Parts: sequence; structure tokens; C-alpha cells
Amino acid sequence: MAFPSLQVAIANFSLIFGSGIFAFLIALLLTPWFTRQLIKFKIGKQIRLNAMSGETSTLFTALHSKKSGTPTMGGLLILGTVFIVVIFSRIVSASGYFDRSLLNRKETWIPLFTLATCGILGAVDDYLNIRGIGKTKGLSARLKMLWLIIFAGAGAYWFYFKLGFSSISIPIPGFLPIEIGIWYIPVFIFIIIATANAVNFTDGLDGLASGLLILAFGSFGILAYARGMLLLATLCAVISGALLAFLWFNIPPARFYMGDAGSLALGATLGVIAMLTDQALILPIVGIVFVVEALSVIIQLFSKKFFHRKVFAIAPLHHHFEHKGWAEFTIVMRFWIIGGLFTAFGTILGLINIINAN
Repeated sequence: MAFPSLQVAIANFSLIFGSGIFAFLIALLLTPWFTRQLIKFKIGKQIRLNAMSGETSTLFTALHSKKSGTPTMGGLLILGTVFIVVIFSRIVSASGYFDRSLLNRKETWIPLFTLATCGILGAVDDYLNIRGIGKTKGLSARLKMLWLIIFAGAGAYWFYFKLGFSSISIPIPGFLPIEIGIWYIPVFIFIIIATANAVNFTDGLDGLASGLLILAFGSFGILAYARGMLLLATLCAVISGALLAFLWFNIPPARFYMGDAGSLALGATLGVIAMLTDQALILPIVGIVFVVEALSVIIQLFSKKFFHRKVFAIAPLHHHFEHKGWAEFTIVMRFWIIGGLFTAFGTILGLINIINAN
């Protein structure tokens, strides 16, 4: 890890911080208009009546029936803001005034492609939910999983055969990266699918997922910069800035919800950035809350299928605590605190790993 001169460091900081603030302001200014459009076209959340296992989700309906009709698909605002900033940077760069376009083949094309494609998948699911189409009011879990497998498989092929990725870094001082060869492909697929679904599961309380995502993208922005990936670090800042504006309006009571258009896209993009920075094993540390939320769903489904009993009153875990009587903001704040502590630890561990590797 080479340290830049003071002048270069100030310029880099200005780019990263300035881009993040720019994204925050754009999303902040667009939100009133965007919300009016959601209301105008009746883009309101419909509470799903069935759980993933197929039976009627009576507890979930009881807990969240009051949220039915609240505008959703707020993830499109986040994604739209990111692409507005990227396009603006490209235009300014092409004019010759500034040479730091965020549309960069080496660092940002793959994350941006992920953001767009998974955003489309999530938006389709949200639209079907809004219109009450499908047995579960939206795409089935199997269909979403199939699409994610296809997308993650294509990404794995590109990383392994085109970019030459074939090892996993161990975030422990003194440990060399482990060469896994062709096994990199299934590992990549697992990480992308797991991250996308984990963020999707976590997006169930006002402000919960967005706050944790800000921490996660902030962490990987730092790690990307430490690896010399300035434009990727800037993209992380742009995503965090857009998320921060979304969170401004998403804290209880939420003006609108992120929806799958945001959670699936941002989760998959976070996984891709972790692989692109070669920090896959830092991801479950930084995203510890996402991991625990996903595990609670897996444990619940496994227990119900094989033992015909529940481990939790309702999964994911945040709904279990909600059912136990915890206030929504209490759960969100405590999960943020846990996420913040692990994000700090994971970021420091990742920086040590990068410094030792160099």
C-alpha cells in the first residue's frame, strides 16, 4: 500500500467525499417528486400473505398490516441517483474539464452492471407484489433464486476466465492467499447469492437495511481505496450518499420503502465489490447482521421442514424481536450498533491484510 503525496491525497479525498455529498443532495432533492410519483401511480406495498415455506404468515400480517399501501420501490431512487452521478462524471470527463469518469471498465463496470440487472429483477418482483400478481404477491423464491444463479454464474465466469481471479485472501496476518482454482466459480456464486438474499431478508424494518448498507459500502470504499482502486472507492461513496438521503426519509415512520429493487441490487453489488477488492472473507464480518438475519431464516426453514417446529416465533430475526415486544426503532438502533462495531473491526482487519500483502 503506497501512500500518495499530500496534494494527491487531498484531490482523491475531494473526489470521494464530493461525489458522496453530490449523490446525497441529488437524492434528497429528488425524493419529494419521486414520492409524489409513487403515490400518483399507486405504487404501494402489499403485505405478502404466505411465508417462504408456503403456509399463511399470520404473525407477519399482524405485525405489518399497518404498513400496507406505503409507497415502495424506493430502491429505484437510490439506483437512479447513482447512475445520474456516474453519467454526470462521464459528461464532465468527456468535456476535458475533469478526467475522473466513474464509468471505468477496470473498476466500476461490473458493479454498475450488477446494480442495474439485479435492480430490474427486484423492480419486477416489487411491481408484481404491488399488483397482487402471483401466489405470493410477487416472484416466487425459486424463480428469483434461478435468476440470481444465472447472473452470479455469468459473473463467476468473467472473474475467473477473463479477470484471472482464482484465490481467496485470508484476513489474518502471516497467512497467504489460498489458491482455489476452478472452485473460485462456486465460491463466487455462493457469495453473490448469499449477500443479495441476506440484505433482502434484512430489509424488513424502517431504516434497518439502509443504515447497515451505508456502513458496509463505507467500509469497502475504504478497502478499495487502500488497494489503489480510487474510482471504485468513489462509487462506494456515491452509493452511500444516495443511501443516506434515502435513510433521511426512511427512518420511522418511513415515507417509502426500499423494496427488492433496492435490497437485491445493493446486496448483490456489495458482494461483487467484495470479490473485486479480494476481501470476500471480510464481507461476513462487516455484514454480520446480514449474516445472522439470513441464518435465522435458514434455521427456521430447516427446523420446520425436518422437525416440524419453529426455532423463532417468526423469521428473520428482527421480526422475532418485534413479536417479543421490542419497539421497531429499538431493534434498528441495536442492530446498527452491532453492525457498526463489526464494520470497524472488519475494516481494520482488511486494511492490515492489504498492508501486509504489499
